Amino acid sequence: MKPNGSRSRFPEARRLTTGLRAVFQGTGASPGSIAILHREPNEYESTFPTEIVTCRLGNNDTTLRLFIKYGTETFDGVFGHRGDVSYEARVYREVLQPLGMSTPRFYGVYRDPRTRVSWLVLDYLNGGRPTSHLHDPNAMVQAARWIGRFHAANERRLPDPRLKFLKRYNEAYYMGWAWRTKKLFAPTHARFPWLAPLCDGFGPFVHSLLAATRTVIHGEYFGLNVVYQNGTSWPADWQSAAIAPGEIDLASLTHSWPTPLVKRCEREYRRSRWPDGAPTNFEETLDAARFYMNFRWMGDPVLMTLLLGSMARPKIPKKVKKFIKELRAVGERAGLVA
Repeated sequence: MKPNGSRSRFPEARRLTTGLRAVFQGTGASPGSIAILHREPNEYESTFPTEIVTCRLGNNDTTLRLFIKYGTETFDGVFGHRGDVSYEARVYREVLQPLGMSTPRFYGVYRDPRTRVSWLVLDYLNGGRPTSHLHDPNAMVQAARWIGRFHAANERRLPDPRLKFLKRYNEAYYMGWAWRTKKLFAPTHARFPWLAPLCDGFGPFVHSLLAATRTVIHGEYFGLNVVYQNGTSWPADWQSAAIAPGEIDLASLTHSWPTPLVKRCEREYRRSRWPDGAPTNFEETLDAARFYMNFRWMGDPVLMTLLLGSMARPKIPKKVKKFIKELRAVGERAGLVA
């Protein structure tokens, strides 16, 4: 992907300098001259082009390492699941900054007048690594604690007019993922005869999700999106933030991890979100969230085509097998799969 109107994935140095000067002026600072010292790729890049930029601010000789995410000319919202870079910037400004929790510092957003796409400028977390890349159960438990506190804080904030811009999951949104999963995996019916009936039986679980207490969720709270640095969780990549049951984030975080660690994360989440005790329907909502989360990824046509190749004779890769395995396990617990 390339920024709109650009021949490169990234702006040239002069445009980058102009954009950064505008961002820092927007914070109330007067950066004076800005010198770009170094630019390096982000090895964990996913949806949008990103890079790490080291620069020096001339007025006080301050050196900063910045994480910059660039908007693109074309953007796949994945059936209403993701927002663009401007949407994510608004999440940082309206949702995250007022809470004061550990998230990368938000410097600002810049709309390039030439390309008409937005850049998101954040502080780069030196030495941080994705939680899923660490062999440290404590990092997972810390991530569960963080998101539990985040959900508790935002449950009280839902009436705030500043949160009205957030996406809201409804029945059509949920059911669309089950329908697409059934359609995409139709060629595998002989291998997974239980899958289509499970897709058809998703309705009651959607009702459980719609009846559950809602809050602001990350939307893709996998360990890859939670940077762990010096014992602290720093969730990033907020373009899928939405208003929905918080159990969806817990289902994402714990997907495909060993059962003992999953149970530890569940206990820590309950304690951090509900110190006086979790609601009686917690387990039911969590299973419904796991149904949705697996359908969400198995029902993504672009992702599944990339992973499976030709659906005429699909070879199921390990990553997809994990989704199938967990979906079947949830179906068995619900009594929908023998």
